[in-house]
Amino acid sequence: MRLVALCFLAAAGCGSALAQDACGNRGELDALYCDENRDLVADTPKDPRKLKNPSTLVFTYTPVEDPAVYENVFKPFTDYLSKCTAKRVVFYQVQSNAAEIEAMRSGRLHVGGFSTGPTNFAVNLAGAVPFAVKGTAKEFQGYNLIVIVKASSPYQKMTDLKGKKLAHTAPSSNSGHLAPLALFPKEGLTPDKDYKIIFSGKHDQSVMGVNSGDYDAGAVASDVFHRMGERGQIKEADFRIIYRSQKFPTSSFAYAHDLDPKLADKLLSCFYDYRFPPEMVKAFDGADRFFPINYQTTWEPVRAVAAGSGGGFDKATYDKETAKEKADAEAKAKAKKG
Repeated sequence: MRLVALCFLAAAGCGSALAQDACGNRGELDALYCDENRDLVADTPKDPRKLKNPSTLVFTYTPVEDPAVYENVFKPFTDYLSKCTAKRVVFYQVQSNAAEIEAMRSGRLHVGGFSTGPTNFAVNLAGAVPFAVKGTAKEFQGYNLIVIVKASSPYQKMTDLKGKKLAHTAPSSNSGHLAPLALFPKEGLTPDKDYKIIFSGKHDQSVMGVNSGDYDAGAVASDVFHRMGERGQIKEADFRIIYRSQKFPTSSFAYAHDLDPKLADKLLSCFYDYRFPPEMVKAFDGADRFFPINYQTTWEPVRAVAAGSGGGFDKATYDKETAKEKADAEAKAKAKKG
């Protein structure tokens, strides 16, 4: 009786609590989502009124490099997707992983590519459902964490970087931060002990920072590094790779969990049936299609790296890392002005 009275006085809050209690399993997902089938991603809402079938689909791609570059690269695909779904498709440029995750969480983003590490946060905090990775007929595309130094530098092995300036990219990045935390100590180099972590913001900025001498070394994704070489932004011969990790999956493509199931199924068909034109194949290192994946199994190595680094993919960790990234960016901006 008392519970009924309290609900009557605070209907919204109590209703929310009861709705959360109705979830049989949530796992690591945020309280907004449920995972009763235990596949680690958010279930489709049971209430039909919560399903979305927008007339305009908003698509984006992880800002590992200049977002404007990828808007042009994906233009053939977004034009095709519009025809395939019979809906208007717009490319939404995002400037950070945090902005991309928040866009899906708030309902402003319907489908897009998330970088490897941030994929886990997108799943747990924004209800993203990963379904594909760029690949070929045989396999999905992967990359390695590499550590680059200038070819003219004296650094030959990881322990040579003790006390030096080593750039990470962003706190949520797998290859740019989480993997280094988990893997570097085995190489005799412990982040934030043997060197101070400096966040560059993006993989290409780490590469360019090493090239200009702002950093002695950079932990970056191998695919981004090689693409920059192919585009002529850098000469790979000007660098030396002194560390290479195991293979990780590249950016995932995921849709919002609350899309109407018929629309979600149509999106999957459109993605899986599409074959990249020559310009996209070149831009994505020979990948020619969207390769079907399962988040629970394909991202297991990434989650293992996070566990090994002492991190997780909950909101508290996300808020802490986002705040750290923002503070570091502000400090760099202040230093430039000074």
